[in-house]
Amino acid sequence: MHAPVHHRRLALIDMGTNTFHLLIVEDQPGQPPHVLVRTKVGVRLGEGGISKGEIAPLPYARALQTVRGFKEEIELHQVTEVRATATSAMRVSRNGPDLVRDILDSTGIQVEVIPGNREAELIAKGIRQAVPLGQAKHLLMDIGGGSVEFIIANEDTIFWKQSFEIGAQRLLDKFFPDPSGVFPREQVQAELEYLADKLAPLTAAVAEHGPLASLVGSSGSFDTLADLSVGQVRREADLPPSTPLPLADFEQHFAQLLTLDHDGRVALPGMFPMRADMLVVASIIVKYVLTTYGLTQITTSAFALKEGLLAELLGRG
Repeated sequence: MHAPVHHRRLALIDMGTNTFHLLIVEDQPGQPPHVLVRTKVGVRLGEGGISKGEIAPLPYARALQTVRGFKEEIELHQVTEVRATATSAMRVSRNGPDLVRDILDSTGIQVEVIPGNREAELIAKGIRQAVPLGQAKHLLMDIGGGSVEFIIANEDTIFWKQSFEIGAQRLLDKFFPDPSGVFPREQVQAELEYLADKLAPLTAAVAEHGPLASLVGSSGSFDTLADLSVGQVRREADLPPSTPLPLADFEQHFAQLLTLDHDGRVALPGMFPMRADMLVVASIIVKYVLTTYGLTQITTSAFALKEGLLAELLGRG
């Protein structure tokens, strides 16, 4: 017999284009939520299809299998409330609604596909739980596989936010013809020019709301950049809420990523293999932002969308 659970136990699932995350916490009144499970699975939902507007059969099957695994964890931990959100890949794919239905049929979990602006808002709320922003304005950034969110915010106000469908899987499909090789210099230039065009609304927002104190990056690519700095891949549960990423470290990683081929990138201490190619195109976005907006400080946040949703549910967002 299990002892009855008196506390509220929440499970938060974030179904991103690259990675599915599961966070299970126990809400203890008057205390910070107690984390029971924090895990992620590289589903690569956008692989082979996101640029064509569909989820390919293999990632579709991986998604279903992953959520079934999450469901087992949820039952094991006697969760009282489940919230599942999905972002870019399921937002824009023709068969996204089919996957939502299949997940519901096979697990009983209802997935909410959220718009980009809502995603940006939740990311800001999550980052605030990890990084003390103070009164200065910062540029918050989350590089996903399908979309990239930018938010200009301080600890209590979001001044501007927008989601752009320029995520790492899309950029790989567009600019990296042979991911097994070295990323060609002319492709770096092509991506920078593409970003300058696509991010014109961000450039206008920075001109209006700047100057900005720093860049705060959340989610996978920034976690991996932080891991490269310490030379080891850390488990989701072992990441500190936030880590300063010295500019010199970023520049060193960036130069190295551009000179290595796929196998060389995979061999780097701290590289999460699934990100070996995506990190190249993602780092070019970081480089563009640092250069264009004159930012010299980077902080990585281990907290993002799911922590923002948790803070909101607990009335702390």
